[in-house]
Amino acid sequence: MRNKIILYLFIFSVLMLLFMYMNQKRIYEDQESKINDLKEKADFYKGLNESLTSENFDLNYFTLLGNDNAMTYFENFGLEADFMQEMVTEQIYAQNNVEGDNPLVPYVGMEGKMKINKVRFLNHRWVIADFTDGRYWGEMLLEYDLDENENLNLKTIASLLYSGN
Repeated sequence: MRNKIILYLFIFSVLMLLFMYMNQKRIYEDQESKINDLKEKADFYKGLNESLTSENFDLNYFTLLGNDNAMTYFENFGLEADFMQEMVTEQIYAQNNVEGDNPLVPYVGMEGKMKINKVRFLNHRWVIADFTDGRYWGEMLLEYDLDENENLNLKTIASLLYSGN
C-alpha cells in the first residue's frame, strides 16, 4: 500500500511538473512575442523620430532663431534675437489696433478690416505675414530694421491677395 501511495505521488508530481513546464513555456513564448512586438514598435518610432527631427531641422532653416548668422547680426548690436523677434511681432500686431485697416497691409478690407493673423520670421530682415478681412486673405513680405535711434521701421516689400469664396 505504501508503494502505491509513493507511486501515485510520483505520478502526480510528474504531472504537476509537466503542467508547470507547459504553462511556463506558454508564458515565456507570450512574453517573447510581446517583446518582439515592442522592439518592432520601438524601431518604427525611432525611425519616425529621426524623420521628424530632420523635417523639423529643415523647417527651422528659414527662421530667425534657427539662423546663427541672423542671431549674430543682432548680437553685434548688443541685442538678443528672441527679444527682437518679440518686439517686432508685438509692433506688427499692434498695427491691428489702429483705426481702420492695418497700415502694413496694402489692401483695403472689403468685408471688414484687414488684420494680420500670423507672422513668421525668415531672418534678421524679413517676416512673412498672413492677413485677412474675414473673407479675403493674403500674404505679404515685410522688411524690418532698426534706425540709428533704435526705432523699429517696418516696410511692406511684396504682397498677394487670394480671392474669397
